[in-house]
Amino acid sequence: MRGCFNASQLSDGTLRFICLTALLLQPAELQPATMIIDEPELGLHPYAITLLTEMIHQVSLNRQVIVSTQSVELLNGFEPQDIIVVDRNHNGSEFRRLDADALEFWLKEDYALGDLWKMNLIGGRLS
Repeated sequence: MRGCFNASQLSDGTLRFICLTALLLQPAELQPATMIIDEPELGLHPYAITLLTEMIHQVSLNRQVIVSTQSVELLNGFEPQDIIVVDRNHNGSEFRRLDADALEFWLKEDYALGDLWKMNLIGGRLS
């Protein structure tokens, strides 16, 4: 049959994006109060990451969405107040919300959050 695909013919990134879209765009009454998504960017085209970011923003207006990522592109789609950085220390993990005022100089200089993360200015990386 022409034009029909089954899941085995789709890329991992395409399947992941379909699943994430189904989760994030389902009717509000069917959505859980909290969604936890681990590294949703894996295998996604950079433009799909942009679309994913927009969907996360939309859902987060009414639901709590917790996303873990190591993606510069995904991080760039958020504001400092949206980000909680996790650093590992000798006692375990330390969670810290980014301070927008402390990053204002860098962000005004046309650096994105992902740039600051790559430069190890916001933590969340090995020293």
